[in-house]
Amino acid sequence: MNALDFDFAGERLTARGTGALWWAARRCLVVADLHLGKAERFARKGRAQLPPYEIADTLARLLGEIKELGPEIVVALGDSFDDDAARDALSAAERAELADLVGGRRWVWIAGNHDPGGSDPGGETVESCEETVESCELGRIVFRHIATPCGVGEVSGHYHPKLGLGLGGKRVSRRCFVTNGARLILPAFGTFTGGLDCTAPPIRAVMGDQARAILTGPHPCMVPVPRLARA
Repeated sequence: MNALDFDFAGERLTARGTGALWWAARRCLVVADLHLGKAERFARKGRAQLPPYEIADTLARLLGEIKELGPEIVVALGDSFDDDAARDALSAAERAELADLVGGRRWVWIAGNHDPGGSDPGGETVESCEETVESCELGRIVFRHIATPCGVGEVSGHYHPKLGLGLGGKRVSRRCFVTNGARLILPAFGTFTGGLDCTAPPIRAVMGDQARAILTGPHPCMVPVPRLARA
């Protein structure tokens, strides 16, 4: 099975190998940091030219999760677009594809630091964890874009966590979930998103020394996060 079940905030959750989070009891799918339009923003800003397929690839993988799981609720944890201009630059075909994903279920967009203007392909946009819990009716689990040091039962994104490990004499780096039991940070779901090592100070500051990582990929597994950040 390309997934790993674990307990969080009194609930049984599933870390998918794709980087999506599945909450079966609520039929809720959660994804973080799609960063749709990153290639367009890079081109607009005169930065490195990225292949123009990232929106299609990200949406195709998201569609695969939706078809397999059949969620009644989808929560996007912010930075769904690389910026507001990238959102506005979506083609008509891309807007139609996104609208098809949103339709037929409850879809909650949480505004992030990259897309403070929210999202407009349907669904609803919220900016605070209180509004999200109330509108989604998800009990003790709180959804927001950026983790807080004192949050409890908090699911967030923003940091794009990854972890490098030595396996069989090789160095392997994978996107990962990070949790300390009270907080859970999801990996970025977007195709062209980078990553921050989960031993780095910003993640360590909210996770402490008891963090565990769930590596994504064909065989998700949970491992302790090393205590010392690498140079």
